[in-house]
Amino acid sequence: MFDLRRRGKVGKLGMVGVNGTKFSAISRFIARAVDLLCLALTRCPGKHLYENISLVYNGMDTSFESWPADDTIDPEAYKKAIDALLPGDAVTIFTPDTTHFPIALYAIERGIHVMITKPVVKLLEHHVALIQAAEKHGVFVYVEHHKRYDPAYWDARVRAQKLGDFNYFYSYMSQPKSQLETFKAWAGVDSDISYYLNSHHIDICDSMVSPLGYVPVKVSASASKGVATSLGCNEATEDTISLLVHWEKKGDPTKHATAVYTASWTAPQRAGVHSNQYFHYLAKGGEININQAKRGYDVAEDSAGQVVWYNPFYMRYAPDENGNFNGQSGYGYVSIEKFVDACRSINAGISKPADYDNKGLPTLKNTIATTAILEAGRRSIDENREIRIESGDSWKLI
Repeated sequence: MFDLRRRGKVGKLGMVGVNGTKFSAISRFIARAVDLLCLALTRCPGKHLYENISLVYNGMDTSFESWPADDTIDPEAYKKAIDALLPGDAVTIFTPDTTHFPIALYAIERGIHVMITKPVVKLLEHHVALIQAAEKHGVFVYVEHHKRYDPAYWDARVRAQKLGDFNYFYSYMSQPKSQLETFKAWAGVDSDISYYLNSHHIDICDSMVSPLGYVPVKVSASASKGVATSLGCNEATEDTISLLVHWEKKGDPTKHATAVYTASWTAPQRAGVHSNQYFHYLAKGGEININQAKRGYDVAEDSAGQVVWYNPFYMRYAPDENGNFNGQSGYGYVSIEKFVDACRSINAGISKPADYDNKGLPTLKNTIATTAILEAGRRSIDENREIRIESGDSWKLI
C-alpha cells in the first residue's frame, strides 16, 4: 500500500486495531482526501517500518493514521475509522476469520469497497448476505485469493479449459509448526487450518472447473490431532485436515469428479520452505502437476544452517536500480493492485462491480463454492457425517 501510494494509486492510508497502545511508536500522517483505509490486527512497530521499508527503499513514506487512540482499547474501533470515510473509499480486512463478516457488512452498508483476506467468511449464509448487501449498495467486494495470480497457477487455469472434463484433483499445502506460535490465540478456537490454507487450492480448483460446468455436491472431512495440542494450542486444534469433495457437471449427472484438499500447520521447522504448495489435476484430455514450494531457486547460508528455497515470485523485496521498491510483479502485490484498480475504475464510472464477475477475479460470486466447501468440511468433522451442498439460484448445506 505504501508503494501504491508512491505510485499515485491510493491517497491517505490508515490502520485499525483493537489496542491503541500498540500504535504509539508508529508515525502518523493526516492527508486531505481519504482514499483507502487498511484494517489490520497485525501491527508493525515504527522501528520495523523505518528499518525495513524507509531505509531500504529511498525513504519511502510509511506514515498513516491509526485507530483507536494511543491510550484506548476498543474492539469496535473499525466503526469509527469506517465512519470517517466517504462512499467510494475502500477498506482491506486482514483480521481473524470470525471478524470478517461484521466488519465487511458495516463497510458495505456505508458505500465502501471491500477487500477481504481468505477465507472471506466462515459461514455460507454470511457469504450470501454479503453478496446481497454489495448488490444493494453498489460496492465492489473482492477476496484476496492471491494464488490466482501466481503465473504457474494462472497458466494452469487457462490450460485446464482445453483438457476436457474434470476427473481428479489433489492438493497439499503446509506451513511449519512455528506458525502455531503466531496463531496460538485463535488456532482451533476461532478457525482451523482448512479455512486458513485449504482455501487457497479449493479456490484454484473451483476457478479451473466451474467454467467447465462443475459444482461441488458433497463433502467428507477428516482431521489429525496431537501435535498442536502438545505445543500448547487449544485442545480443539487439529494438525492436518483433508477434505474429500465430490463434484458433478451441471446438466450431465453422469459426469463426476473427485478432489482431495489437504492442509497442515505442523510441517517440520527446517523444511527449507515456508509453504509447501502443490497440486495434481487430471482431466479427460491430460493432466497438470505443479510444485510451487521449490521453484529452482535455493540459497545456502551458514547462518541458516540449511538450504532454503525462497519465493520471490510472491513478493520481490530486492530494490530496483534506482533503489525503489521493485515487487510490483509479485503475485501478492498484483492481487492487491487488482482490487485498487477496480475500485478506481468503478469510482470513475468506467466499470461496474458486476463486470468483475466475468473477468476471472475472486469476487464474492466467484468464490461462493469455496465458502460452501470449507463450511461443509468443518461441519463434516464436527458432526461426523457427510455434508451435501445444493447450488444454483441459492446455495445451502444439508
